[in-house]
Amino acid sequence: MPDFQVTSLWFKQSAVVPYRVVKGAIEILLITTRKGRWIIPKGIIEPGLSPAESASKEALEEAGVVGKIAEHELGHYSYEKWGGTCHVRVFLLHVTEVLESWEEQYFRRRKWLPLKEAIAEVDGEALQKILKKVAKVVSGK
Repeated sequence: MPDFQVTSLWFKQSAVVPYRVVKGAIEILLITTRKGRWIIPKGIIEPGLSPAESASKEALEEAGVVGKIAEHELGHYSYEKWGGTCHVRVFLLHVTEVLESWEEQYFRRRKWLPLKEAIAEVDGEALQKILKKVAKVVSGK
């Protein structure tokens, strides 16, 4: 039996930036963590699902929204959790339906914010940089 030690753990996650356009302005849906910080929906990439499909599922479970998920990654970032490093792939979700009740509604709050306010509200420079890409991608410029 080989003698080895795991020196680092990697967790593959995917996340979604739920957005809508209201009167020509982009709004982003943020949700709270259990500690009350504002974040985007994310979770471990589920076996059998692509990263984009898994991100879309997280949007439904955590934020109660359904929509059209982008096939291409908007960006990615990493953070430390669970004694390892989580690598998060981020996808855009154009929201087409907001559910009145959803799986995690008793654990999380949600709110729509103009893009600039959403960027200021989330923690982490890497996630803020990803959110800054949204306007260009949505407008196609």
